[in-house]
Amino acid sequence: MTPSSLGIQVEEERGPDQTIVRLSTARAAFVGRTLRGPVNRPIFVTSFTEFQHVFGGLWQPSPLGYAVEQYFDNGGREALIVRIVNGARAATLGLKAGAAMLLLRAVRPGTREFLRACVDYDNIPADSTTEFNLTVQRVRVQGTAQVEDQEIFPKVSVQPASERYLARMLDGSELIQLAELVPHLRPDRTLNPLSGLATGYVNSNPDGDDGAPLTDYDLIGSAADRSGMFALDQADHFNFLCIPPLSSERDVGPSALLIGSRYCKQRRAMLIIDPPSAWHTADDALRGMRDWNFFSENALMYFPRILAHDKLRGHFESFAPCGAVAGMLAKTDESVPVWVPAKLDEAVLRPGYRPACLVAEDRRLRLAALGVNTIQAVRSTGRVGVSPRTLAAGTAGASEWQYLASRRLALLIVNSIVRGTRWIALAQPHVEITDMVTAQVRAFFEQLHEAGAFGARALEDSFYVICDQRSAAFRPQPHEFQLVIGFAAAREQEFHSFRISQSASGAKVQPVSLNRLNSAQYSPEELNWVDNLAGQLRL
Repeated sequence: MTPSSLGIQVEEERGPDQTIVRLSTARAAFVGRTLRGPVNRPIFVTSFTEFQHVFGGLWQPSPLGYAVEQYFDNGGREALIVRIVNGARAATLGLKAGAAMLLLRAVRPGTREFLRACVDYDNIPADSTTEFNLTVQRVRVQGTAQVEDQEIFPKVSVQPASERYLARMLDGSELIQLAELVPHLRPDRTLNPLSGLATGYVNSNPDGDDGAPLTDYDLIGSAADRSGMFALDQADHFNFLCIPPLSSERDVGPSALLIGSRYCKQRRAMLIIDPPSAWHTADDALRGMRDWNFFSENALMYFPRILAHDKLRGHFESFAPCGAVAGMLAKTDESVPVWVPAKLDEAVLRPGYRPACLVAEDRRLRLAALGVNTIQAVRSTGRVGVSPRTLAAGTAGASEWQYLASRRLALLIVNSIVRGTRWIALAQPHVEITDMVTAQVRAFFEQLHEAGAFGARALEDSFYVICDQRSAAFRPQPHEFQLVIGFAAAREQEFHSFRISQSASGAKVQPVSLNRLNSAQYSPEELNWVDNLAGQLRL
């Protein structure tokens, strides 16, 4: 099976002769517990129907399905889903092999992974006693013929010396794996239990388990194992990270939020943080922010929670808003680019959803000053316009990154250039490469300038690109290419500057604390030395 057939989006690499394109700005990643589906693998979906097909839809023990539903209901278009489990167990499936048993186990754990298997000897030589054909199917409901997926393994063998040894053939299976050693005898042909003649199926056993509720440690996972939120290392890019509450009564803890914000900073994305469930009113939120000890330019929060109809319970319930917020931001991006601040700070819910409480005008402004945005059910021209904020609250590397539009523009620029210049990592070093890279990046900036990303700034005052022959020598590390970019900040004559390093092992991005006039005299390698020295002097 190909990655695309598994719902994993594969981005096309750009080349030196192609323009740098603006990446999507509204792709949301969701991490949490689901009914079924692949574990610790980001799966790309474009509708709630696709989510239901792969992950089973709504599930009362987990808020994630509701968050995904609210994301698509409120305008979301692209989502990455990472299923996490805590001690879940996969169901087994046994096939008789004479007096022994071929015991298989589902790849995906949980009680909703319904498999069935069939063994036949069609087109197997009559004198063979070791070969057989194995068919494995996933069905929607156990005992029915509603097949959702199927894998066929023809002419597999129980002999370890065979090229088609069963253990080797199952290595790449998305449905089934060995639970025990392969028996010496091949499994018996499965017959229809009614006629005893036609080929039948053996259903998986009811021994799967959904595991325990998630903890913060499950959400965090392991960078080495690419588990938990670090499973998103396998995804090309995302713009928002949503970590729905652990349950309807339990918020995500500070450790998961801290690691999530650091991971978003590394991946140049934004973490959408849900307001604590104890904040029932705007005054609760204002009091809570006094003791709030979490600040990040790569995180944002919208208050209050939302009321939505729960299709499983049949009435309205209160939900954490991260999915709906991501959907509303995605919908806004369809009509205006990310660098255009909203006229008002409110995110407007689609009909059928409403805020869990009303926020008075004075409370809305006080919350905005603390970095908390407000969700509204309808737009109002009578409110004072306040640009949406991040949770930087004075801790940002640049003061304007306390504003969501400015921060998202910076992430868009860097992500697009990193993605559009990945071809450099595989290119052979030569003098002309610097001209090619410079032309690509300059053309991208010129398109942004024409689109109004830098306001009324003149073209020559909007950006700069440093990439000369010295950087073409792939220094300071072998086979590493460096370029430095800068684009206009809010204040006149100030620029946000970044050093981008491309190598076979990946891309690295570092902020550079130099202004345009000084940096224009140096190569990226020299800027690295100067910037490090400046950092030591500041210490």
